[in-house]
Amino acid sequence: MSHEIIIDTEQSRELFMYFGLAVYYSQALEQQLANLIMLMKLADGKVPSEEDFSELYQRKLSSSLGQLVQEIQHNFEFSAEETAQLRAIWKQRNYIVHDYFKERIQETFTAEGRMRMIQELIEFKDQAQALETKLHIYTKELYAKIELT
Repeated sequence: MSHEIIIDTEQSRELFMYFGLAVYYSQALEQQLANLIMLMKLADGKVPSEEDFSELYQRKLSSSLGQLVQEIQHNFEFSAEETAQLRAIWKQRNYIVHDYFKERIQETFTAEGRMRMIQELIEFKDQAQALETKLHIYTKELYAKIELT
């Protein structure tokens, strides 16, 4: 019996670890969106001074993922697939952060339930990480373009 308790405890830790990674990568995505928005504003000459840049950047860092997604969609041309990914991650992120354990608490009491939850969190983490990496590439490309002009 004590062996089952240890396995349950380790699996519970793994569940919370993947929850943390899911939140981490959603925040990394938020950061990358803020960076991309700021570079677009610089490229368009919409930030006249360093003080304006700092002030605007702080506001972007305080924006929610939803606010950043809405703004980036009006200013950056994503493919239809990227737009769908961004919206799906935004929706799933909100669910994970605000409702995940409230709605799934019963599943945390069984090994099978925790395993399903872990798999979902891994899938979300992988999707958010992949999109964040893609946005990082766009950010680097835009930065290089700005440096050339």
